[in-house]
This record gives sequence, C-alpha cells and structure tokens, in this order.
Amino acid sequence: MTEQVSQRLDITALLCPMTFVRTRLLLDRMQPGEVAEIILRGGEPLKNVPEAVRNLGHAILDVAETERKGTFRMLVRSAGPI
Repeated sequence: MTEQVSQRLDITALLCPMTFVRTRLLLDRMQPGEVAEIILRGGEPLKNVPEAVRNLGHAILDVAETERKGTFRMLVRSAGPI
C-alpha cells in the first residue's frame, strides 16, 4: 500500500537537536492521519529523530535508505498536535 504524503521535510543539512525541532514543528501543524516524508542523515539523526517521534505518539510507517548515500527517507503518520 502506498501512503499519500501530505508534507515533506529535508533535515539533512541540520544538526541535532535542530533535526528534531524542525520535525516536531512540522508534525505539530499536521492533522491526525496525515503522512509526512522526512529526509534525514544517518547516524545520530537516524537514531534520535524516529525515537522522539514515536515517544510523541506518532507512527513511523517506514524508514529506508535513499539513492543519496548516507540519507534516509522516513514516513510518519501524524497523531495530530501534541
């Protein structure tokens, strides 16, 4: 099943904690059930951002490496503003 992405965010140029701050700002603007595509780097962002998103009650639908080496595509279903 292909998810309809309603929001996109590229945080590959940011460092922690700004990676999560920008992700949270996006998710806070979304309605429950909407899906965001977030592009992030490996390492610390790939470990911390998905964990923090889950802790806020949002659902991680998929995380996969992109064609651009060292970057990942994460799909998140919003639980709505927290």
